[in-house]
Amino acid sequence: MEVVEEEVSNKQIILKEYVSGFPKESDMVVKTGTIQLQLPEGSKNAILVKNLYLSCDPYMRRRMRKLEDSYVEFFTPGSPMIGFGVARVLDSGHPNFKKGDLVWGRTGWEEYSVIIEPESVFKIQNIDVPLSYYTGILAASGAVGQLVGQLAKLLGCYVVGSAGTKEKVDLLKNKFGFDEAFNYKEEDLEVALKRYFPNGIDIYFENIGGKMLDAVLVNVRLRGRIAVFGLISQYNLEQPEGVHNLFCLITKCVCMEGFLVFLLLLPVFEVS
Repeated sequence: MEVVEEEVSNKQIILKEYVSGFPKESDMVVKTGTIQLQLPEGSKNAILVKNLYLSCDPYMRRRMRKLEDSYVEFFTPGSPMIGFGVARVLDSGHPNFKKGDLVWGRTGWEEYSVIIEPESVFKIQNIDVPLSYYTGILAASGAVGQLVGQLAKLLGCYVVGSAGTKEKVDLLKNKFGFDEAFNYKEEDLEVALKRYFPNGIDIYFENIGGKMLDAVLVNVRLRGRIAVFGLISQYNLEQPEGVHNLFCLITKCVCMEGFLVFLLLLPVFEVS
């Protein structure tokens, strides 16, 4: 009996070309193609998935342009963007995955994806929580800063956060348990940090860069520590801002070190 392969439409988010400055809606296009709901014969180790949730992460901005010092591969203009997501396996040529399995990991910004590197996805074992959690806190992090602050509170630290809106400041203080928080768009950064840390800052989790880092360097304590995870204020600039207070690293014997977490996942949206 001949097996009839089902073909369905496949909506995709395509990057048109590499992006300079702030991304615009016109830098991407929604394209609808077609895909067979069965892997071609001989597709050893590949898996075909239906994407359920996709994450939208800050690191993806760096993949939208060619950078010599990038720690992630560039997107390919004309092809679907790639990110982390949750999906259901529809067909599999890999012994570790079968039809119906739920997985999370690297997939395309499209309704259906053929994943040819299944080592980049992981089988979901616990389905007693919303599946969207697997693009957030169950994978490594939710919104990075709020989780860092909560972990610091659990360790007994005095924690101050910064955010760009009054609503986010209120969330940090009233829901996430921060001791204090302030709006970095409305306050002089050095004055705000001096107010909340009159004796100086022991530990700073760096995810902003630019003016914030400069203000922290002035207010950091002797032998303070700075963990550098991101510099989001710089991602859309053609020419990165300079940091002027680096001499504080010497005079205050500050330890400043960068690190990467490749399973970091942030806000999500549902694919419908």
